[in-house]
Amino acid sequence: MNLSKFAVAAAVAMVLAGPVAAQSPNSQAADSQAQAARVRAHVTFLSSDLLKGREAGSEGYDIAANYVASQFAQLGLRPAGGAGGWFQPVPLLAVRPADEGRFVVKGRDGAETPLVFAEDVMPGKPLGQTERQVSAPLVFVGFGVVAPEHRRDDYKGLDVKGKIVVVLQGAPSSFQTEERAYYANGRTKRAQAAAHGAIGMISLYLPSDEKRRPFAEGKRTWQSWAMTWRKPDGSPNDVALQTPQLATVSVAGAEKLFAGAKKTYAEVAAAAEKPKGDPPRFALATRLDATVRTETKILESANVAGLIEGSDPKLRNEVVVLSAHLDHIGVTPPVKGDGINNGALDNASGIATTLEVARAFQTSGKAPRRSVLVLAVTGEEKGLLGAEYFARNPTLSGSTIVADVNLDMPILTYDFTDVIAFGAERSTLAAAVRNAAGREGVALSPDPMPEEGLFTRSDHFRFVETGVPSTFLMTGFQNGGEAKFRGFLAGCYHKPCDDVSQELDWAAGAKFARINYEIAREIADADARPLWNKGDFFGTKFAAPQVIADR
Repeated sequence: MNLSKFAVAAAVAMVLAGPVAAQSPNSQAADSQAQAARVRAHVTFLSSDLLKGREAGSEGYDIAANYVASQFAQLGLRPAGGAGGWFQPVPLLAVRPADEGRFVVKGRDGAETPLVFAEDVMPGKPLGQTERQVSAPLVFVGFGVVAPEHRRDDYKGLDVKGKIVVVLQGAPSSFQTEERAYYANGRTKRAQAAAHGAIGMISLYLPSDEKRRPFAEGKRTWQSWAMTWRKPDGSPNDVALQTPQLATVSVAGAEKLFAGAKKTYAEVAAAAEKPKGDPPRFALATRLDATVRTETKILESANVAGLIEGSDPKLRNEVVVLSAHLDHIGVTPPVKGDGINNGALDNASGIATTLEVARAFQTSGKAPRRSVLVLAVTGEEKGLLGAEYFARNPTLSGSTIVADVNLDMPILTYDFTDVIAFGAERSTLAAAVRNAAGREGVALSPDPMPEEGLFTRSDHFRFVETGVPSTFLMTGFQNGGEAKFRGFLAGCYHKPCDDVSQELDWAAGAKFARINYEIAREIADADARPLWNKGDFFGTKFAAPQVIADR
């Protein structure tokens, strides 16, 4: 973290955002316009070319972090990053492919079929050794799911010890959407593969994956840096270090893996895409010789943390976290001559909203009963790293995190009339979200895109994994929202055109901030801390008994 940039960022922040003032006597419309102007100012600065896409560990990210710290200082928050400062250092290890790798499918007759880079295969980014040479039989394990509550074990009857498992991306569509997202997650799948003795994993595209996000699009970013955080001894944090994901394989490449098998890939894919999602699973007739070479580097980044202290002597040590990721994906090969991925909506908009929520607390004239931690995290784009590091190494000694409300990529291109609160209905947070949305005249809608697995793809999930009731808020699909969201995913998601040249609705940003303030305020002032619902999947899996409701 280059703290020498703090003064520069602070000066820019003061010019852009203006001072904190008491509630204006002007009309609500005037207040909303001022909010919208501040959201615009934050997004404009954070997504400027100066910051070069805010990749974790980069100078551009450091400038952004100093900007946020200066805003916290200006708003009167208390430094909460550690050692009396705003920043929690996050030690990182980065890895990327050193070349296109070598992947050769071998049949029982000795015939060799190479997998073609970017057409059949994209190399993985395994941690640890800089060269992995794996030669082993292939075993197809369907989705690779082991879910006792669904009476599902995709490894049953299969011997994968010392072999490479071949897994489909995703999980059965019959699973509840957020449970499906958990089982679809690559970390979950690799942990199961390792537990069964596999020495590597290959992920397969399904035809539906190809329609949603064409395999060939991965060529633009295949050499981007993947990251993890480093443990105190310097070793990488990884769920299955000795069972790496060796590669992702396209539909065309999967057909080569299934050469000579008892079922074709087309047949198993068709079975997988039925609601039950239960294709036959079996040892393939092929083996794979894979060579994956990587390069690594050591990096430092930081979370930025500011505290709004609670006023209730009995509740002030309970902390409500308001999180948003500050990083984006940096600079990649150009699209139409531009290689800077500015990340205006992903997630400068979430940071801007979070800053406005903090401002609302500070100008309300009433301190929250519980403490509120405003947390801008690093490394979300690299695997939710900053959030995981904080959740497992919290900086507030003697305090207990009781909830996380996370803001990630609100689509501020239309006047939204509903919001999606991923995971809220799993705990008593649901009431706070419902009440807050209602006060703003906004509906609460269910997950409209379960196939995207969004519940496990943003920072709140690392708090869930430590047993904390959490929710992730996004603008909804009503009033033209579906077309706007899907258009953004298809057009500018993780691309340079995610900048302020888009037609952005700053008033929508102000409204989103007001809803999130109402949610955070209700949680912070409630008599009881949030509790998981009795029997909830994630509460049962991760939480201590005392934070689960008894009915």
